[in-house]
Amino acid sequence: MGDGPARALVLQPDIKQQRRSRGPAPAAALVDDDPDAIRGMRARLDEGMALTTALGLEVAEGVVVSVARARPATLFGSGKVDEIKAQLEAAPVDLVVINRPLTPIQQRNLEKAWNVKVIDRIWLILEIFADRARTREGRLQVELARLGYQRSRLVRSWTHLERQRGGRGFLAGPGESQIETDRRIIDDKVAKLKLQLIEVVRTRELHRKNRREVPYPVVALVGYTNAGKSTLFNRVTGAAVVAKDMLFATLDPTMRALELPSGRRIILSDTVGFVSELPTGLIAAFRATLEEVKEAALIIHVRDIADPDTAAQRRDVLQVLGELGLGHRLPHDVLEFRNKLDLLDGDARDQVLNEAARADDAVAGSSMTGEGLDGLLRAIDARLAVGDELADFDVPHSDGQALAWLYAHGEVAARADDEAAAHVSVRLKPQDISRFQARWPHLSAPDSDT
Repeated sequence: MGDGPARALVLQPDIKQQRRSRGPAPAAALVDDDPDAIRGMRARLDEGMALTTALGLEVAEGVVVSVARARPATLFGSGKVDEIKAQLEAAPVDLVVINRPLTPIQQRNLEKAWNVKVIDRIWLILEIFADRARTREGRLQVELARLGYQRSRLVRSWTHLERQRGGRGFLAGPGESQIETDRRIIDDKVAKLKLQLIEVVRTRELHRKNRREVPYPVVALVGYTNAGKSTLFNRVTGAAVVAKDMLFATLDPTMRALELPSGRRIILSDTVGFVSELPTGLIAAFRATLEEVKEAALIIHVRDIADPDTAAQRRDVLQVLGELGLGHRLPHDVLEFRNKLDLLDGDARDQVLNEAARADDAVAGSSMTGEGLDGLLRAIDARLAVGDELADFDVPHSDGQALAWLYAHGEVAARADDEAAAHVSVRLKPQDISRFQARWPHLSAPDSDT
């Protein structure tokens, strides 16, 4: 097919039976020509093509394929399989991407029928993650997820041995023997990877423990992939994290200190982008990133408000957060940043601004132009201040470290100096007040008002 990138045909199955089973929906949503239903499948197809491009493949064509019901053997009905085969013979490609999970049997049968390599959505995302992961833990976890996926599909690698199977009774043929050997090899690799991961996780926990002792609150950025998290992160911290118009441009966690308008310091964490139908194994694969979300004092959900599928993307992100065990924190610990306002104009822009102005949990703006970022930082400040107590301390000028600690961990509301000490009123979390008193017990106990 030449020296260029491999060419792929991307297929988005639209399974009518599955749509009906999703629960109550307008009757029109079950009609083939319903524009909302078609737009949803088109959006899924566009995402599948973007994932394919992100892996460095060339998309020859993307097609939504109507399927009355999923067939266990081939997913598609026999007529549709033949129709796609004819299309592949007329315009050959290097591989076919099915933008949904496939069973090993479906994958093997489609490859036999079409005489071309077939990969599904899970393998596509696994390959992207393997290509982009930079930290040692990220690489180990991706390899673990890939081995688990491959193990369930070993039969595909040894179909050429089926003709050699023989023996009687309990004697297995060479094909089965080879598959079992290969399973043992994979199991051995998995065991070694898990041992390596134990050491990596132990090291990471030590680093996290050190951060807790600082301790600045962690604010985590989450969102659908390509929503603009890294651009926002770079804009407010001055960092240089890779920010491309590409799905999963960044995967590994990145953290930077940031000073808010009040003077409060936080640690801002950029995280991996979520995506619909994210393979369960990959949630574990990026535990380093996702644990930062679990420990965050506040979660900033960055939404691409200009994307026609923004509502569905929001549901997908909240679903993943729920799977991480954060359901009890929704929505009071989540602040939405409705990003990419610069891509809207006229009534659409005014609507987004008006809705955000009326909401107490949302800010609209653009990480690209900087619009609305001051409002976002003030909103973060206000959220983190909830529950603070106003405490008064008399800090001798000789205790410069104690005074610096108060400025770093709280919001100094007032300060008066005399020859002996600085008299400060500071808004602090109750646990920070206790921490300060434990560290500097010789200082006067504060009078505090909730």
